[in-house]
Amino acid sequence: MTTEKSAPAEPSPADGAEAAAATVQPRRRGWLVFLRDVVVIVLIAVLVSLVVKTFLVRSFYIPSGSMEDTLLVQDRILVDEITPRFGGYERGDIIVFRDPGGWLPPSTAPARPPVVEAFEWVLSLVGLAAPDSDDHLVKRIIGIPGDHVVCCNALGQISVNGVPIDERAYINVAADDPASKESFDVTVPDGSLWMLGDNRNRSADSRFHMDQPGKGFVPIDNVVGRAFLITWPFDRFGVLDFHHDVFAGVPAPDGGDGDE
Repeated sequence: MTTEKSAPAEPSPADGAEAAAATVQPRRRGWLVFLRDVVVIVLIAVLVSLVVKTFLVRSFYIPSGSMEDTLLVQDRILVDEITPRFGGYERGDIIVFRDPGGWLPPSTAPARPPVVEAFEWVLSLVGLAAPDSDDHLVKRIIGIPGDHVVCCNALGQISVNGVPIDERAYINVAADDPASKESFDVTVPDGSLWMLGDNRNRSADSRFHMDQPGKGFVPIDNVVGRAFLITWPFDRFGVLDFHHDVFAGVPAPDGGDGDE
């Protein structure tokens, strides 16, 4: 007796739709999971960048030639914000600080499209932009609180607490020029610093603000941090030299035996 084999049932359109939906749904969930992970990673990166920028390290660019040849125009630098808070500042340190008042001309930057502002803000979060650099200054510390700083002696040198300092390692002046063409005789008050640019003949530093209410001193509260590294351009990448050895023989303001 012969048994007839029934033909396989043809798949219905409904079955095909269900199969397609079953394939698309995992793919869609996969993309959603991927996008979720990307968003989480970006948010974590932004949060970490904010913490680093706020408490640890900030990026700035150099807008003027007042620190040449140590720092050149458009150099980008990293500024250590945390170490000075615990260890204080030393003579020779290169620091970034907010305008004490009247050091910088009023801002005349033209208004920019909101999209550009937003893009730069995002870049600043990760240290690729420094939009507030024009609102800050960078100079070298010559006098710390209590120091008696005088310019200049017969050799054209600045004296700190009665000891002449030889700044030829970093100042940018002609060989026969004094360390400063402007004379001064100041005692740095508590909580303040006496700041000079390395390019002495092109730096509007403490010397040029002695007639203002702050008398040319920079409040330590205005200090953002200590510059320590040039990051751009790459051919200038390297650690900054504070030349602490220049001040090695300077007694402490209270008559101690050396620099802090």
